[in-house]
Amino acid sequence: MSRAVTLPRPVTDAIVARIGPFEVIPASGGHHAEVAARVIGRVRTVFVKAACSDFGVRSLRFEARVSRAVGASLSPAVEWQCEWGGWLVVAFECCDGPHADLSPGSPDLDLLASAVERLGRMPAPDLSLFSPTARLGFATADLEGATLVHTDLNRANLIVTAGGLRIVDWAMAAKAAPWLELALLVPWLIGSGHSPEQAEQWVARFPVWRATDAAVVADFASKNAAKWLRKAQENPVGWARDLADWTGRWSAYQRGKASAERL
Repeated sequence: MSRAVTLPRPVTDAIVARIGPFEVIPASGGHHAEVAARVIGRVRTVFVKAACSDFGVRSLRFEARVSRAVGASLSPAVEWQCEWGGWLVVAFECCDGPHADLSPGSPDLDLLASAVERLGRMPAPDLSLFSPTARLGFATADLEGATLVHTDLNRANLIVTAGGLRIVDWAMAAKAAPWLELALLVPWLIGSGHSPEQAEQWVARFPVWRATDAAVVADFASKNAAKWLRKAQENPVGWARDLADWTGRWSAYQRGKASAERL
């Protein structure tokens, strides 16, 4: 049932009671939980996350609450959840489809734009969401706001379904200014093949981005790049090095723009 652990029998029985005998296809993502897998039952297929560590249980409980608040038009529905012997098990609607292609010219970018626009109009639910500074690990200007911000719109969290784009993994959602979502999206666009200029042109379609002071954006880009450079030096795994590269390229582009404007 798990990448690294086995669920206790009572939890397995709880899953069987809901969807019948099942087989499991472990997922490559879902790293806030000990278990993340597509569970194919006789009655239906669900995506199951399960956790037993203190951190994992807190994160998964938070994710389930935010997913319910967002609703099934943007987030997979929470089908059911149960607890047994220190385990929290949450079954999400299983969204069939590929991860979004965020490369230049991809039709999935239009789906992303529609989802981001809807998300930008969504007030933060009455939950204990992350503050911008707690989520980012640094402070910068104009981050406070009342909007729900997913904060991690990488392509692995974007699934193209027959009913539109679904956003998964709300474990790091924050209450913040809506431009923060776009600022955190820029490096993922760069990582998908956009130049920093192209990435900024893409997010500039949103009025909230155009209304954000250029100096605020430049300060954010600089601090975010410094954070990921430090993280990549401390733990040089591939994804950290990638984010250090992409955020660094964006920050360098911002510095170049500022220098050109002073000439």
